[in-house]
Amino acid sequence: MGEHLETVKKAIVDLELEDIEKIVSSALDAGEEPQAVLDAMCAGMGSVGELFDQGEYFLVDLVLAGEVMKEGLKVLEPLLEAESMGQKGTVVLFTVKGDVHDIGKNLVGTMLSTSGFKVVDLGVDVPKEKVVDAVREHSAQAIGMSVLLTSMVDSISDVVSALSAAGLRDGVKIAIGGACTTQQLADKMGVDALGRDAVEAVRIFESLCGS
Repeated sequence: MGEHLETVKKAIVDLELEDIEKIVSSALDAGEEPQAVLDAMCAGMGSVGELFDQGEYFLVDLVLAGEVMKEGLKVLEPLLEAESMGQKGTVVLFTVKGDVHDIGKNLVGTMLSTSGFKVVDLGVDVPKEKVVDAVREHSAQAIGMSVLLTSMVDSISDVVSALSAAGLRDGVKIAIGGACTTQQLADKMGVDALGRDAVEAVRIFESLCGS
């Protein structure tokens, strides 16, 4: 990795929110290809994920790193081919019906989109019918459900049942995440994976989508 790309990667790791657009622009001005700059940014996010796993970075750092990525992408996205932003597959993200928490979901969305997935974010308090429509419309390979409220866990099975009734369940992988989720819950609800955080979410969806 060249000097300019190393600088881009380091800017992500060091959470340089105010300077990232300038740093990305400088790398492009120096002749670096947009895809190479994106790869350097993703490498930076990978390092952030490792620091998080090691306990050196915390959730607030992950959130900030996601914001740094978004700012950098403002410069890059017009220059990138659409395929490169969705080459790993399409994931529908949402917070379940009755739940309006979105910090975790938004972070997962940022991590996935910058890792090469096309992300369809339906928002919060999403009814099962909207999920079915989105999976069908976008030919999604996977969905990610966020649920933080214990009282709303039945919404997970509602979505699974709706996808089955629509004949879509066999063609889509389902992952859940959120404060109240457990492996036992995932098994009970008949979903394919449980994610503890946004870093793990990327690995899960890469596995589920066959990358």
